[in-house]
Amino acid sequence: MKQAEKTLKASPAIDHWQKDREEIEAEDLLMHAMHVDEVDPEDEVPAGARKRFERMIARRVTGEPVQFIRGFAEFRGLELIAKPGVFIPRDSSGFLAEQAIRRLRRRKKAVAVDLATGGGTVALAVKNETKGVKVYGTDLSKDAVKIARKNAERLKLRATFVTGDLFDGLPASIAGSVDVITLHPPYVAKHELKDLPEEIRNFEPADTLTDHSEDGLGLVDRAAEGSRRWLRKGGWMLIEVSPDRAAAVAKVFRRNGYRDVKITKGGEFKVTRVVVGRR
Repeated sequence: MKQAEKTLKASPAIDHWQKDREEIEAEDLLMHAMHVDEVDPEDEVPAGARKRFERMIARRVTGEPVQFIRGFAEFRGLELIAKPGVFIPRDSSGFLAEQAIRRLRRRKKAVAVDLATGGGTVALAVKNETKGVKVYGTDLSKDAVKIARKNAERLKLRATFVTGDLFDGLPASIAGSVDVITLHPPYVAKHELKDLPEEIRNFEPADTLTDHSEDGLGLVDRAAEGSRRWLRKGGWMLIEVSPDRAAAVAKVFRRNGYRDVKITKGGEFKVTRVVVGRR
């Protein structure tokens, strides 16, 4: 463990933003290599498990995300498939899911839509933690939609996933009746891609990071405008962004006629912001 931590700390391909991140990841990978739920300092590590662990650490040093190495990601108690080509589920999106769930729990026959759903991360968390809510997820990537459907099937959660650009592919019958729309958009401006950590730049699809606009708000603007057709009166739109983008996204909401616009902060790390607005 100590050697693995030292090796990970020395890697320039890893973004060392979190205290003790290397220790957490080393322990996580060791548990995976040993097929156990926890490790004790007194435990013996079998030779086969040690070799698996060392191979995993060697992959992580290159920047390859832990989720890809394990083949899955954990999100709000759900085990989701994680593989190259689809945006990785992250704990930071838990606050986006939480905000949606809070607004849906007490509504009867509620409808929720998750745009740019990826592997269905937020959509499936919403379905798992609410009752009677119809959940839809859309994504431009056919591969992402396939994985979202596989995740739903594995978890035995009924959600509908469709391929389409934002609202394309959604059934016309739900127009004007959606209670909550969630979106974790690709908000990195195209000229900022080169500044991202290697573990993100080299392993995440570019289209999940940027919409190729100058300010990173092209998709946000389109979504805020388009959502007015789909939201019911009083329905909410929730967008997850980085702190430096939050004020600009709030302006987009106001420009499109939303009220009760707020920038909210929460979750374990309080790194991201969720901008909320009401139709």
